[in-house]
Order: sequence, then structure tokens, then C-alpha cells
Amino acid sequence: MDHSFILYLLAVVLVLVGIAGVILPALPGIPLVFAGLVLAAWADDFVHVGWLPLTVLGLLTVLSFAVDILATVVGAQRVGASRKALWGTFVGSIVGVFFMPIGLFVGPLAGALLGEYWHTRELGRSTKVGLATWLGILLGFALRLALVIAMLGLFAFAWFF
Repeated sequence: MDHSFILYLLAVVLVLVGIAGVILPALPGIPLVFAGLVLAAWADDFVHVGWLPLTVLGLLTVLSFAVDILATVVGAQRVGASRKALWGTFVGSIVGVFFMPIGLFVGPLAGALLGEYWHTRELGRSTKVGLATWLGILLGFALRLALVIAMLGLFAFAWFF
């Protein structure tokens, strides 16, 4: 029996769950996409996609971790967010997962706003920090989405050419 069909099927599942993970903060989206692409290359015995494209895909995966961290932190730090606001963003993101799909957007914003309000007791400043943090998260989402599209494009290019 040829096991390559099962490996390809598993690779597709990993890539699809990874793409969902770009949207859902609870899933490691880009690492799952990378794992699926490596599995697809392995199922083909690395005939179509060799180590050079896979190394570039691995570097893009590592870059995604920096994007995740920096996008949110830069958005928050540009307006002087406190540590409590950053923790609020983290907690709000986790709680937001349970109230999908609205919670994905409202959770981090509310968490940052409440964390900053707890720190400063100034509603105007807290709102500004919450919005800046939320915009940073949206920027991170856009960058992660661009990375996934680039990874899939690179894999397809290596496979067909």
C-alpha cells in the first residue's frame, strides 16, 4: 500500500488548520503550515521541493514568531502602554477565543483597555492604549497572513518549477 496518499492528506489537514491558526490566536498557525509543507515534501521524497526552499520556509516560520511579538508590543509601546495593559491584551486574547468570532476582536481591545485603566485610572488614555494595541494585533494578523501566502507561493513555485 502506498502511504503517500495518507501523508499528503495529513499535510493538507495541517496546512488548513495552520491557515485557521493565522486567524485564531490559540493555534500555532504558521508552524502548522510549515509542518504540513514539510510533510508534503517528505511524502514526495523531496523530489519537487528540496532543502533550499524548505530552509527558506523555515526562516519565514521563525520570522512569524518575531512578527507576532513585535506587532502587538510596538502598537502598545508607541502610546506608552503599561505592563498591565500588555497582560490585559494577553488575557483578553485568550478569553476572546471562547466568544468567537466577535471575541477575537473585542477580547484584546478590552483586555488592553482594562489593564491600562487599572494602571492609570484614566479612561481616555486607557482607550487610546486599547486601540493602539488592537491596531498592532491587526497589523500582526495582516503580516502573518502575508507570510502564509508567501510560504504557500514559494512551495507551489518550488513544486512546479
